[in-house]
Amino acid sequence: MTLKPFHTIGIGVAFSPNLVSNIYEASRLALFFDCKLLLIHVGEASEKKEKEIEEVLQPFIAQQLSYQMVFKSGDPVEVILSATKTYNIDLLIIGALKRENLLKYYVGSIARKITRKAKCSILLLTKPSVQRVPCQHIVVNGLKDPRTQEAISAAFFVANKLGSNKITVVEEITKQQVAVSVEDHRSLRKANIVKERLALREDSRVKKLIAEIPQEYQDSVFVKTQPIFGKRGYSIGHYAEVVRADLLVMNAPLKMSFWDRLFPHDIEYILTELPTDVLIVQ
Repeated sequence: MTLKPFHTIGIGVAFSPNLVSNIYEASRLALFFDCKLLLIHVGEASEKKEKEIEEVLQPFIAQQLSYQMVFKSGDPVEVILSATKTYNIDLLIIGALKRENLLKYYVGSIARKITRKAKCSILLLTKPSVQRVPCQHIVVNGLKDPRTQEAISAAFFVANKLGSNKITVVEEITKQQVAVSVEDHRSLRKANIVKERLALREDSRVKKLIAEIPQEYQDSVFVKTQPIFGKRGYSIGHYAEVVRADLLVMNAPLKMSFWDRLFPHDIEYILTELPTDVLIVQ
């Protein structure tokens, strides 16, 4: 089994104060992951714009960065989503605010709209930086789901390429799974026994998924499993924030709609208040 989830990285390029930091982050990742970088600008092409972008790229061009610039006018969300399909982008990098206010939560910011509609993996950057900030601790979702293996594989790939030294696989266990009403000492003891059994079962399941990862990817990082009880999505986001993880890796949901925002689940809790940089694996 060879881990290589990403081949083409895309990023939307706007001539804003974050232009340089966004391009630096995307270029570094393209070199680390040995990927092609596609820079998408929503607007008319011009020699001045191309020259400005190429000037920012110079340190990475010197390191043999493979890149391409795309200029297209139109709605930002539609242009970027269209580019992901046309150019076979499998990882789209987006700068995003950590918190979404109430209006943007329901109407949707550009970053959140793209995230909810994209068919490729998404990396949401909360604090893009010109100077590289090491990614030391990665938290990844270990939820029982058909896509969890892909999320865990992506986490190990990223950890290996970025030199991370720790991965924590979090198994979220809901209160409904415990299903014991605590009313006295006896029922409390029963609930604790159920929790212990669930934690052991989940731990065994996750360790089987980890065993599928090539050994060379496991040898370079300390791996920990962590069962947590609470609301899915909210719990892992809170955990990632508390342990100060540098990256949270999640499965992409099968489908997201407006109703998912009215009745949030898993990824919607993460999108509302990003605990750190978030990689959503499609």
